[in-house]
Amino acid sequence: MGMVTKSAKFKIGGELPVCRMGYGAMQLTGPGVWGPPDDEDNARAVLRRAIELGVNFIDTADVYGPDDNERTIRDALYPYPAGLVIGTKGGLVRAGPATRENPGISMNGSERHIRGAVEGSLRKLKLECIDLYQLHRIDPVIPIEETMGVFRALRDEGKIRHVGLSEVGVEEIERARSVLEIATVQNVYNLVTRMHEDVLAYCEQNMIAFIPFWPLHSGHLARSEAMHDIAKRCGATTAQVALAWLLQKSPSIILIPGTSSIEHLEQNIGALDVELSAADIDALELMVGNQS
Repeated sequence: MGMVTKSAKFKIGGELPVCRMGYGAMQLTGPGVWGPPDDEDNARAVLRRAIELGVNFIDTADVYGPDDNERTIRDALYPYPAGLVIGTKGGLVRAGPATRENPGISMNGSERHIRGAVEGSLRKLKLECIDLYQLHRIDPVIPIEETMGVFRALRDEGKIRHVGLSEVGVEEIERARSVLEIATVQNVYNLVTRMHEDVLAYCEQNMIAFIPFWPLHSGHLARSEAMHDIAKRCGATTAQVALAWLLQKSPSIILIPGTSSIEHLEQNIGALDVELSAADIDALELMVGNQS
């Protein structure tokens, strides 16, 4: 299984080189993203294995747990290896375990909440400055410019270094950028769910990293014959094909597939070695076209 290759890097904020195969830590929590993971030793082992394999970008959030996810990362990896970038998020409030009917979250982009969230994340992660701090969701009752003003002040105070957004459209990114530079955008995007093509194009033009969440949510497509044919020809799994498609889709994409299994982690990182031909990519995009 190939280690992370040099060409597979993106500089977050134009200065923090990260491997384009990162790791999303959300699954290292209890059911409904609530409470600590059932097996803390395994959670720490997964994080350490990711670093061994060359991953140097880890994505988390204060509401994963809440708080437990950031603590698990600290317990596993502190003192942090040189060059590791931890991206965390704030701006949501959790009311309880997430279910399909009730995600149990509300937005809070107020200065008081964001400042408290940043201080909490600094403490839980044992950091003096957070390399990438992302607004988890825009608070519908507070203009994004106002929340970004808080982020800018926190940056000027040396508490956060780069700023990211999540689940935003182009207009919202532009409004945020009128206040301070945006380094990353995290939207739902995968082989099947592609309503954010315009955001991806905008990010590419402006050297903003685009971080798809749910990168593997390709539903029944993963079970289709065409997908299996491509996977077989590439000597890969269908999940690896879906990840390789994203990596080849844009040089601005950074992937953060999450898993609580070392075996799956190793398979995900193996997607860096999968080379899809132009014909494979056409076939994949055609399959998607037929789904809609």
